[in-house]
Amino acid sequence: MKRNALVFVALFVAILAMLASGKYLDRTRKHGPLKLVGNVQGLPAPDFQLPSLDGAKVKLSDFRGKAVLLNFWATWCPPCKVEMPWFADLQKEYGKDGLVILGVAMDDSEPDKIAQFASEMGVNYPILLGTDQVSDDYGNVQYLPTSFYISRDGTIVDKMTGLLDRKDIEEAVKKTLNTTSRPTSSSQQSQATAEVKPAVKDAAQ
Repeated sequence: MKRNALVFVALFVAILAMLASGKYLDRTRKHGPLKLVGNVQGLPAPDFQLPSLDGAKVKLSDFRGKAVLLNFWATWCPPCKVEMPWFADLQKEYGKDGLVILGVAMDDSEPDKIAQFASEMGVNYPILLGTDQVSDDYGNVQYLPTSFYISRDGTIVDKMTGLLDRKDIEEAVKKTLNTTSRPTSSSQQSQATAEVKPAVKDAAQ
């Protein structure tokens, strides 16, 4: 009986760890329709204005002319912790070529705790405080980490979800730095702007 109890506890902890590193939100969505649905490559990246850790207001459009890696993350997300030192290295290596990495913190920690965490991870790029609205704008970000690679003219080059190899991330960065926009087809645009009714769930706290 005692051994069975230990096995049950171990399985329970493993399931919690999987959930923590995968699905990020069980919150009830109360905003509008999603802006990005389905294949997002070649679509305009939705602009936003979010506060940075120092209180400044930062817009995505402020970085037009730069290649942007927009990374949604959280302090409690184990795969995010793996990626962040890689991002710091990539920012250092490719910043001179026009790369800007923006980290969007999607948890409820106080800004000073997020800042302390980012400092401990060696982050050398801006950290913004995310909102449910920006999550909705980017297709309802449910899994962390999720990254969008955005070309110099504001077009989405790629979207990646979950922990990938550093090599894959670097290749996506190089591709984004070298990508010019392509016209978005009318069918793709209509797919991205089609209204999606939010799925209402009871948040399990």
